[in-house]
Amino acid sequence: MNVSQKRSLIEPGVSTFPAIGRQCELLGLSRAAYYYEPVVCDERELAIMRALDELHMEHPYFGYRRLTSHLDTCIAADYLPVNEKMVRRLLQVMAIETLYPKRNLSKRKQEHKVFPYLLRHVPIREKRQVYSTDITYIPMAKGFMYLTAVIDWFTRFVLSWRISNTLSTDFCLEVVEEAFSKYGKPQVFNTDQGSQYTSKEFVSLILSNDVKFSMDGKGRALDNVYIERFWRSLKQEYVYIFVPESGHQLHDGLKKYFEFYNFKRKHQNLNDQVPGRLFLDQN
Repeated sequence: MNVSQKRSLIEPGVSTFPAIGRQCELLGLSRAAYYYEPVVCDERELAIMRALDELHMEHPYFGYRRLTSHLDTCIAADYLPVNEKMVRRLLQVMAIETLYPKRNLSKRKQEHKVFPYLLRHVPIREKRQVYSTDITYIPMAKGFMYLTAVIDWFTRFVLSWRISNTLSTDFCLEVVEEAFSKYGKPQVFNTDQGSQYTSKEFVSLILSNDVKFSMDGKGRALDNVYIERFWRSLKQEYVYIFVPESGHQLHDGLKKYFEFYNFKRKHQNLNDQVPGRLFLDQN
């Protein structure tokens, strides 16, 4: 899903303060403690956002009008009516974009570079051939957070992950740096066209490691299909069942789920092999 220019909804304006990491350093605080504080909304908006997230997982091709019309099938009447304007605003906050080919009407920052999609009709035959990353919205009992992860396409192994309460570039950089450091660099790295990934810092990180940069076409559902499928599994098997109360509880729960997903959960598309064993056992 594309998160281009949606950071401004969470962090409006241009800040004159030092970067968050530097602020935490000056105060002697853990950066993780900043990340783990969820964004708080009122009960009605949280219920609507949770319903929108579930609808989008089931019907990623639904636009805001169809999502609005289907809300009555999954939330209590107490939270209705909801108009299209509100749904559009909440989808932006959640960094959700409808997945279908369409005209590019968004105004990306002109200094940000976009790369062509390099993986159409390319067979995926080995680990480290392609890594990809994305951001997804995580509903919580009293707020929400964002999750990003890096996945190896061939083995479906989740290489690294981070949670954050903002759509900042920082946690996107950290998750990729960890993946490269722990598991090596891929031949190709794929993302959507979100502003985090088109930023100078992120582009520099990928290219300075001699990795080819590939980007999804605007609104194309299948260009980053492996991580989109992973988000679906994660939410259906953990997020929607065990609703976390706090950022630390979310972190601990995700850690357990990733251990299960990587080292215990068998995949039919991998001939019932386990992602972590397939990735780590191969030469």
